[in-house]
Amino acid sequence: MTLSQFSRRLAWSALTVGMMASRFCQAESWEELKQRGLLRWGADAEGGAPYVYHDPGNPDRLVGFEAELADELAKRLGLEARMAQENWDMLVPALKQGSFDVILNGLERTPENQQKLDLSRPYFVYAQQIVTRAGSTNINGLEDLKGGTVGVLSGSVSHHILGGRPEIHSKIYLGNAETFRDLKIGRLDATIVDSPVATQFARTDPELRLGGPAFAPGFYAIGVRLGETNLLAKINKALAELLDDGTLERIDSKYGLWDTNQLAMRSFQAEAVDRKAQRSALTAWRRYLPLLLRASVTTIWLTVAGMALAMSAGLCIALLRLYGPAPGRWLATAYTEVMRGTPLLIQLYFIYYGLAQQIGLRMSEYTAAVLALGLNYAANEAENYRAGINGVPRGQWEAASALGMSRWLTIRRIVLPQAFRLVVPPISNDFIAMFKDSSIVSVIAIVELTKEYQIRANDTGDYLGLGLMTAGLYFGMSYAASLVMQQFEKRLRYDHR
Repeated sequence: MTLSQFSRRLAWSALTVGMMASRFCQAESWEELKQRGLLRWGADAEGGAPYVYHDPGNPDRLVGFEAELADELAKRLGLEARMAQENWDMLVPALKQGSFDVILNGLERTPENQQKLDLSRPYFVYAQQIVTRAGSTNINGLEDLKGGTVGVLSGSVSHHILGGRPEIHSKIYLGNAETFRDLKIGRLDATIVDSPVATQFARTDPELRLGGPAFAPGFYAIGVRLGETNLLAKINKALAELLDDGTLERIDSKYGLWDTNQLAMRSFQAEAVDRKAQRSALTAWRRYLPLLLRASVTTIWLTVAGMALAMSAGLCIALLRLYGPAPGRWLATAYTEVMRGTPLLIQLYFIYYGLAQQIGLRMSEYTAAVLALGLNYAANEAENYRAGINGVPRGQWEAASALGMSRWLTIRRIVLPQAFRLVVPPISNDFIAMFKDSSIVSVIAIVELTKEYQIRANDTGDYLGLGLMTAGLYFGMSYAASLVMQQFEKRLRYDHR
C-alpha cells in the first residue's frame, strides 16, 4: 500500500468516525428542549464587557447586552436561559459536541462559520476597529500599520483580515483583555477588535484611542448545530419580534451600543449557503503538515531552552539547600515549595504581565516563556538533584576527606558525577513532560504546535485529522528525546556491557 493510499484510507476512517460521533451527539429536538425548559447558551465571560460579564456589584450575576438578550430570547421561547462557559475560540466545537444548545457570544456571520453551523438572522451590526495608544496619532487606518505589530483575537474576523496582510505582523491572543494590556505597555502598536469592544475600552480608558473609522462591517448571529431547523426558526421569529418591538434597541442603548448602523438589521436578507462536504485534513496533509512542523520548531526550542535553564538553576538551588548558610537554605526550600505549589499559568502571567505592569520590565513573549518554564521546572530538578546527592554513599565523602580534598572539591569531583548518573532518568521524564507543558505559552500570543493545531482546526472544522497529525508530531519529538536520553544514560553507566 502506498503512502497516498494509506492517507486516503485513514482520512476516510476519520471522517466516518466523525460522522458517527456527530449523529451520537445530535442536539435535542425542539420538543425535548421545551420539555427540559432550559436554553443553554455558550459564551465566554472572560471576554468581558459589553458582551457578558459578572456584575461588579454582584459577582454572582451576569450582565452585558448579550446576557440580557439571552434572557429575553429564552423568555420569548418559553424557556429559562443559562450560560455555559467556554473559551471563545472553542465555542463551535463545544456546540457540536452538545455542551450547550446555541452560541450567543459575538459569533460573526461569515462564510467560514456558515460552513460549520446554521446561523440565525442578525442581532447586532458590528465593524472592525483599530485601537492604539492615545499618543500614537499617526495610526488612522490599516495602511498605517505596515511593519507594525498588531494584536488580534484568535479565530476572529480581524485574525483572518491580517492573515491576508503579511506586511503587518500579527500576534494572536486568546482574549481581548490581553491585547489591550500588551498595547498599553508598548508590546503592540495597535489592536484590531470588533466595534463593541473598541467602544467599551476606548470610552473607559484615557490611555487608548480609536485609530480611524471603523471598517469591514458585519453581523453577529446566534449559532445552532447543522440541521436544527426547528430551533433556528423559533430563534429567528423571536429575534424579529425583539427588533420590531424595540427590545433590541433598548438593550443596546443601555450599553451605549445602539447607532444608525443597527437599522441594517431590518433590511437583512439571508444569503444562500453552498456548504461543501467536509474533508479530513489528512487528505490534504501536504498543505497542513508543513505548518504544524514549523510550529513544532518553536515547541522544540522553547523546551530545550527551558530545560537548560531548569537544570542549571535546579542544581544551584539543590546545592544551596544542602550546603548553603541557614538563610540560603530557607530561601531555597521556600522557592522549591512555592514553585511546585502554584500553577505554571499563574507564574507565566506574573512574569509576562505582572513584571511589566509593576516595575516596567518588558520582556518578549519568548523570553517570558523560557523563564516561566525554566524557573517552574527548576524546582523539580532541584529535588531530583537533592535526591541524587543524598544517594551517594557516605563512604565517598569519608574517602575524599582522607585524601585531603576540600568540601567543594569533593562535591565537584566526587559527589556530583555520581549523583548525576542517578538523576538522569527523572530529568529525562521532566524533559519529555515539558514538550507537552510548553503548549501553555499560547496564552501570551506564542503560536507553538498546539496553538497552530487549534487555529487550523478552527479554520477547517477538522479536529480529528489535524489532531492525529499533531499527536504524531508530539509523539515523535518525545520519543526522539527519550532515545537520546537513553543513549546518554548508557554512556554514564559504570558497566557498559
